[in-house]
Amino acid sequence: MAISRRALLSLITAAPALPQNIGFKADTVPQRSECGIGALMPWADALWAVTYNSHMQETGSGLGLYRIDEALQSVRVHVHDGTHANRLIHHESDQCFIGPYVIDAKGNWKHIPFFDNHRLTSTMRHLTDPANRVYCQTMEGQFFEMDVHDLKPRLLFDLVKEMKLAARPHFKGGFTAQGRVVVANNGFYAFGEDHAGLFEYDGKTWKRLSGKPHMDVAARQDMGSVLFATGWDEASVLFWALVDGKWQRYRLPKATHAMSHAWQTEWMRIREVETEHYLMDIQGMFYELQPIAFVGRIWGVKPVCQHLRIIPDYCAFRGLLALGGNQTTPNRDNNALSGQPQSGLWFGKTDDLWAWGRPQGWGGPWWEASVSKGVASDPFLLTGFQRKILHLSADRAADFDVEIDFLGSGAWHRYTRIRVPSEGYAQHIFPDAFSAHWVRLTPQLDCRASASFFFT
Repeated sequence: MAISRRALLSLITAAPALPQNIGFKADTVPQRSECGIGALMPWADALWAVTYNSHMQETGSGLGLYRIDEALQSVRVHVHDGTHANRLIHHESDQCFIGPYVIDAKGNWKHIPFFDNHRLTSTMRHLTDPANRVYCQTMEGQFFEMDVHDLKPRLLFDLVKEMKLAARPHFKGGFTAQGRVVVANNGFYAFGEDHAGLFEYDGKTWKRLSGKPHMDVAARQDMGSVLFATGWDEASVLFWALVDGKWQRYRLPKATHAMSHAWQTEWMRIREVETEHYLMDIQGMFYELQPIAFVGRIWGVKPVCQHLRIIPDYCAFRGLLALGGNQTTPNRDNNALSGQPQSGLWFGKTDDLWAWGRPQGWGGPWWEASVSKGVASDPFLLTGFQRKILHLSADRAADFDVEIDFLGSGAWHRYTRIRVPSEGYAQHIFPDAFSAHWVRLTPQLDCRASASFFFT
């Protein structure tokens, strides 16, 4: 039966519109803190979310576990005041671990009171008994194992003591892959510190991989199980990949300095948002990320957009991209122009991100670093930006080879040689639209140098 244009318009306008944003809030009194959305997980016919305050229970109230249905209507199912951002599906027991909760396949949830006075930042698969136990990492560096049936945690390590951390801990992401657990500790409480770190555990001993701030760790359990880790130092974003048991190090530009301090970072993540496709958020930039390696190399790292939104977690739900937030934070009234703590859960399409800010940023392999003759820098991302300039400085006259890997396969070719004169500075402007997967610099003598690319 044909339908008139007027009748069709009437049906469209009468249909209920789904909200693009769901707002969560914390209490106004007695403490105005935060209401960040720490973790999101689609599970048991709903999207589950935990909200967090800035520290422990005494710094805010009114947070907890939320259930969001297919109509994007939310309800708080339990109140728990704390700081949690962990989530994991344990497939052997068909349970979702999120915050201090466990949710079964029918949507029945349990609160784990043991973690009331801890800040959970990651839950990971167990190395020796994955069917029955998981690992749990706290922000303060305590590393537990927990039975998935009786939900009784047992402390294994205090990583602050184990790794002799001199600065305040701020542990974030963690993951298990390739026979090891890797956990990240972020920082820059003071610029240039070297007491944060990336650590790995083989089931027997812990090893420090880096002392610089690191944020998230992620991998698939198949397709090669490449393990990715993000972080940063003075010079740029740090991007690591564990391929066939060996770590590869790369560098990416920063889109902002507004996320450099430990408190400003708020859980920048690597998540699979389309089937077998990763989206990576780090230092104000979203990237496409191929979750596997080809010929032993990392391909497919491409900037999508820059942004200033705080996004503690994100995932796909009912064909939409869901982004958590941490928007309005009085934080004990240190922001005197902010009132009640609240945040929004944003829904859209993955492709909406391409309409955000055009990728721009800066960074490079060296920040006042001692470099050695003939030793190449870490590869730095060169693709996906329109205009590019390289700034180089050195404490003496020196030559630097600029090499490119345009295939992404590790085959390096000299693009040009730049001479830094005795005055100590040189620059190179790349032709518009010139691009390659990676670029690196090789000094022709020992010196102290800085190198930074600016992409606009």
